[in-house]
Amino acid sequence: MLTFRNLHNWMKEGFADEAFAGFYRALKPGGVLGIEEHRGQRDGPQDSKAVDGYVRQDYAIALAKKAGFVFVGSSEINANPKDTANWPKGVWTLPPTFALGDQDRAKYAAVGEADNFVLTFRKPLSR
Repeated sequence: MLTFRNLHNWMKEGFADEAFAGFYRALKPGGVLGIEEHRGQRDGPQDSKAVDGYVRQDYAIALAKKAGFVFVGSSEINANPKDTANWPKGVWTLPPTFALGDQDRAKYAAVGEADNFVLTFRKPLSR
């Protein structure tokens, strides 16, 4: 099962725990869950509603573990160290959305798309 850049929406709407629980129920033992999400700042608390569109990687891992998943690993394939995760309109300040329109567009284009983590989890063979 794969999900791309959805966790912040589930958090905003208040059903992230339910989403992970549903994934857990849907997968057979040994099944794999993959998550890609906008990586939040590592040095501050996670906003439980993720209103800026960013999620701390450790927070995402904790949500999956809470549902019963085992963390398998991560990939930096979608990492972008230029993304500081503190933009005026959150992740949507950056391309492709450019939430500020033409204001500082070249600056945000130079940053590129958000820094994203990719995580893999497995449902245990027995629980």
